[in-house]
Amino acid sequence: MTLIKSISGIRGTIGGSPTENLTPLDIVKFAAAYGQWIQGQSDGPVKVVIGRDARLSGKMVSGLITNTLVGLGIDVLDLELSTTPTVEMSVPREKAAGGIIVTASHNPIQWNALKLLNAKGEFLSGSDGEKIIEQAEAEDFTFAEVLHLGQVRQIPDAIEQHIDDVLALPLVDKEAIAKKKFKVVLDAVNSTGGLALPPLLEALGVEVIEKLYCEPTGHFPHNPEPLPEHLTDICDTIKKGNFDVGFVVDPDVDRLAIIDENGTFIGEEYTLVLVGDYVLSQTPGDVVSNMSSSAALGVIAEKHNQTRYDSAVGEVNVVQIMKEVNAVIGGEGNGGIIYPELHYGRDSLVGIALFLSYMAKSGKRVSELKAAAPPSFIAKNKIELTPEIDVDSLLEKLQKVYADEKLNTEDGLKIIFGQEWAHIRKSNTEPIIRIYTESETEQQAVEIFERVKREVDQLI
Repeated sequence: MTLIKSISGIRGTIGGSPTENLTPLDIVKFAAAYGQWIQGQSDGPVKVVIGRDARLSGKMVSGLITNTLVGLGIDVLDLELSTTPTVEMSVPREKAAGGIIVTASHNPIQWNALKLLNAKGEFLSGSDGEKIIEQAEAEDFTFAEVLHLGQVRQIPDAIEQHIDDVLALPLVDKEAIAKKKFKVVLDAVNSTGGLALPPLLEALGVEVIEKLYCEPTGHFPHNPEPLPEHLTDICDTIKKGNFDVGFVVDPDVDRLAIIDENGTFIGEEYTLVLVGDYVLSQTPGDVVSNMSSSAALGVIAEKHNQTRYDSAVGEVNVVQIMKEVNAVIGGEGNGGIIYPELHYGRDSLVGIALFLSYMAKSGKRVSELKAAAPPSFIAKNKIELTPEIDVDSLLEKLQKVYADEKLNTEDGLKIIFGQEWAHIRKSNTEPIIRIYTESETEQQAVEIFERVKREVDQLI
């Protein structure tokens, strides 16, 4: 098993030995380092918001974090079961100094993680994340005396406030959605999407909500990453019934996948592409996505006489570029929608509300919206990392192999073949190398992957 430390936090498998897995000792050290860093950024008393997804280890991990922060003299505002975007929005609302989300996002059940937020409710910068890692490894902590311990307060209505804020957005057309009397299937993978999304859909006036795996038990009924091979149940449900659309979220509800009325997975990339098309049709402005995301978003931007900007992979990198260019929408090709009118974080609630508004106002079915979008297919593959693989050396050798092509080395290696590309990079969240390739058809994208994979295998 493994423990991964990155700028986005600490992530690992529960149990085992300290420094090798995510054990109570590692959780306490990392929480203490974050707490002391937050105290160093603040004047006076400090508050930190905590929320967790429903995975089985969440309550244990959250309890360790809470009591560590209390021991430092920090007040904890506990959202308990919540979503990542809800925690992000709660930090500035509660005027807190930061936040911690206890979730391993799309990782399987044995994983958990601490995602760290600043006072804006956004992920930490790379330099701040490095400082926390260094402090955790140095174990240089000073805890509060008994009269100065922190306090814990529950915030029971954070999800309701989040929904209200989504409904108040000008581009969320509640009346148009209600008139359509949509029938929706929802797969919340037995996590906190089951707490947030049914109330949202009801408030939007959706007529029928077929719930799959909406009890937040933490027992994931399938691999929680919303990829087509994991979504057979919702696709079969739609095929057997008379539904307009299906929505699938990951355990912390920051990634959104869409299934059309025929029970066909339209591809995570098209979540951002289609929502982006709707937003740009109503609000002119530039868009941002990471360099592993589909070029189709750029075609959509050009259609509306706007510009798409690339960033390195990672939400914090997308947000940084979005702020620099004042983008009206951005995100990542994993189904992550960032809509700054609401907040700078990936948010499936706002993604669903905007997409249903697009369906309602266009009068088109999901399959028709997808058919009208630019053709694109991204093949997403990975290679398991082993100790003998030196990723940096591997990428340097690949640069020489593809020296005649256009290359981008900002984040791993992106090889650009005209309108097609391959992106090879080390994952920040799993012990793997990701290889993404894009072309107009699945066959062409797979052929590019196989060519690159052969070169990688030979170099390894």
